[in-house]
Amino acid sequence: MLNVAERYEKEAIPKLIEEFGYKNRMQVPKIQKVVLNMGLGEAIQNPKILDSALEELTQIAGQRAVITRARKSIAAFKLRAGMPIGCRVTLRGRRMYDFLTKLIAIAIPRIRDFRGISKKAFDGRGNYSLGIKEHIIFPEVDYDKIDKIKGLNITIVTSAKTDKEAFCLLDAIGMPFRK
Repeated sequence: MLNVAERYEKEAIPKLIEEFGYKNRMQVPKIQKVVLNMGLGEAIQNPKILDSALEELTQIAGQRAVITRARKSIAAFKLRAGMPIGCRVTLRGRRMYDFLTKLIAIAIPRIRDFRGISKKAFDGRGNYSLGIKEHIIFPEVDYDKIDKIKGLNITIVTSAKTDKEAFCLLDAIGMPFRK
């Protein structure tokens, strides 16, 4: 099986050049970065949950995650500015392609009742966001050591100008879109 980097070079670039009529390989959109984000609202009451989330996100990404803090205070949620409320990690280059290969080939097929990912999650500028309800679909997460099942958001940032270009790019690298 080809990994995402090889698939991009061998299949996606020729397909996109043919479909959109690019005159140069450098015009073909590419994936710039992948951002993984875990928002933990319950970290306000239970700060220990943030440590386990940080460790698990670091294992999933293969790169150290950082803690995100609240920008403003919201009294209804008992939240003050500067309180830790989540963690995130940004992947680029080799780690990004390795993560995408693992996501497409191993993690997404492990989702319960999976019928494909939505085509409607593009933002209008060629970026795709995917929400995962259970982080235990990743093989690095040891099921016995987790205290709580957490969700995470994955955003794939591309250099595509339109959603159609971004869809064709992600489809060509093997993202399992719903039919």
